[in-house]
Amino acid sequence: MRKALVSSSDDNGTQLLLAAAPDIVVPALRPYRRRGAINTWMHDDAVIRYLEENLARNTYHAIGEFHAYGDDIKTPVVQRMIELAKERNLLLHHHGDRAALDLIFETWPDARVLWAHSGFADPVDVVDALDTYPRLWADLAFRSDMSSRGTLEPEWLSAFQAHPDRFMVGTDTFAPERWYYVGPHAEFSRTWLELLPDYIAEGIAFANAEKMLSQK
Repeated sequence: MRKALVSSSDDNGTQLLLAAAPDIVVPALRPYRRRGAINTWMHDDAVIRYLEENLARNTYHAIGEFHAYGDDIKTPVVQRMIELAKERNLLLHHHGDRAALDLIFETWPDARVLWAHSGFADPVDVVDALDTYPRLWADLAFRSDMSSRGTLEPEWLSAFQAHPDRFMVGTDTFAPERWYYVGPHAEFSRTWLELLPDYIAEGIAFANAEKMLSQK
């Protein structure tokens, strides 16, 4: 493991992991003051102060992962979050649909956005989004549809070939029990990455994420 983009609800978990492994952990600020706020945080005005206080206190490379769909992006809380990210040039790690993604880039056209789980969209639709937004990347966390019976799915192969520098693996350890699957997930990832040309496999495995985090 070279690096790990980490966030938690609340931020204390992130800071503990950062202290334990500062050479590996890349801290992100999730806008959840507690677990269970996935569907409510964008309507909670206290989130704004939570973000402002943590951003003033600690150093982060991203805001997210945050869940937002469609017009959620238009709420004052999300708009202020995007403004804070813009002020500090932070990556936005977005879990949501294409409609929300479009609104993020409408709000901040120069944003760097990591689309969590590639939006759970079909590969063709992911490619369309990547074609549209040059500063968008897509992670493959909690997805296994790129490979079946030891072969790559043709649509995913075409997607990786179209944008070899914009995809990356992810683990999605959203609950403590998910840490058990980090090892098996790595083994699964290696099986289908081995089916790709080396330059594409290395990009998805680690190089694309490193380049994304180094961009401004």
